[in-house]
Amino acid sequence: MSNNLDVIVLDDDPQVCSLITALLESFYIWGEIHPFTDYQQALAYCRRRKGGIAIFILDVYLGKESAFDFLDAVADQYAWAAEDAIIITGNASDDIVTVCISSNITYLIEKPIRAYTLKLAVRAIVDKYLVFARRILDNAQFARSVAEI
Repeated sequence: MSNNLDVIVLDDDPQVCSLITALLESFYIWGEIHPFTDYQQALAYCRRRKGGIAIFILDVYLGKESAFDFLDAVADQYAWAAEDAIIITGNASDDIVTVCISSNITYLIEKPIRAYTLKLAVRAIVDKYLVFARRILDNAQFARSVAEI
């Protein structure tokens, strides 16, 4: 398992992928950022990667595939992929919102991306893991119960 909480960025538009990566680089300190513009390369990377958690920032439409296809493809290795995903779209239609809700995805950002929306969504996901880590460090009994799982 990775010691960091890495971010996987996947957007088939190179300019948007670069923008998201630059925004993340301006504040993200909890792991590495791995940008991809190719669905298959991102999928291959995730399958090779050791670790069961990551933050996923995904464009809804990725050529013939979608962000939801990608999350389904990595779900066996990343059990919390949907909960740790931020979906980016040019148009948050009712259909996209419905699929996000039914997939347990709670972070949906429309383009053009505002830096603060990305920061808040990423920070909310990071905080979930920081709170959990603090609880393990502060509570030996809880840590033992987690170790037994």
